[in-house]
Amino acid sequence: MGKLAIISVAIAALSVLFGERLASLPCLSLLQLFAACNVTLCLNSTGLKFPGLPSSDEPGKIYTLDLKDPNLKPVELRMPRNFDLESFNPHGISVYTDPSDDTIYLFVVNHPQFESQIEIFKYVADGSSLMHLKTIKHELLHSVNDVVAVGVESFYATNDHYFSNNLLKTLEILLLMPWTNVVFYSPKEVKVVSDGYHFANGINMSPDQRYIYVANIFNHSVNVLEKKKDNTLTPVKSVPLGSLCDNIEVDPETGDLWLGCHINAKKLFLFDPKDPPGSEIIRIQNILSDEPVVTQVYTDDGNVLMGSSVATVYGGKLLIGTVFHKALCCDLK
Repeated sequence: MGKLAIISVAIAALSVLFGERLASLPCLSLLQLFAACNVTLCLNSTGLKFPGLPSSDEPGKIYTLDLKDPNLKPVELRMPRNFDLESFNPHGISVYTDPSDDTIYLFVVNHPQFESQIEIFKYVADGSSLMHLKTIKHELLHSVNDVVAVGVESFYATNDHYFSNNLLKTLEILLLMPWTNVVFYSPKEVKVVSDGYHFANGINMSPDQRYIYVANIFNHSVNVLEKKKDNTLTPVKSVPLGSLCDNIEVDPETGDLWLGCHINAKKLFLFDPKDPPGSEIIRIQNILSDEPVVTQVYTDDGNVLMGSSVATVYGGKLLIGTVFHKALCCDLK
């Protein structure tokens, strides 16, 4: 199989892509929106069921969106028969392309019965389907939020809670205890490689694969860590953002970080449609420099977009995903 450019977007719900039309700025059409894109496919997960947040009874699904298709019609990937679809509750996702043969692997955080495990699939491009290869469970992967793949069966993952008990989880957040962590997994070893986070959330990697970025959500910051040969992570810096940043996407060309953020955590978890949670998108340029440039690219009070959780760019266009609402595409210029 030839090379296929795929961007993984760790979106909890892109419902507008699959049940409605994309929300866009009035001056844009869908054809114009992606006319200059160099990316072929965008992978999206939907159907997250998370305690305290709105959700549907539909099982989780994985879709692809061909950004060169003028109709922007999402395609649901066929799941294998040997996989339990009824309990599929996808959260963070990551894509790894094997450099030896261009095989594409999809890593999905799954919460069946609100437990945590990682599913590894092989992407079958010609058949628009996924082949389930492995389910990974481990005592150190007890409350996984997001994952970034670094090999065919290896990855870094964030745990967003220290406790398993729901009452203690709530207390942990209320007291803002810095007890969550990042875990490295491979078939040979599993270990905690970074800790001390106030709800470790999104995780991603620099284009040169030297640095790992972690959203320290209740500390209102992003942590930068250097990846060592033994897969341990050494702290480099913490970049304050003044917002509750959820997932991290990295521009493969510029290395810029794009973050979907929550303006008000109380409005997100105590959802009131009359007073909805807002959305904010932040861009970080030159994050490794002494003076990173932090820019608020988009903000809304919730009337247009509720609970932005992720953002990524395609040729001057911005795609924003949310926890349970719709998606928004707009022109960065």
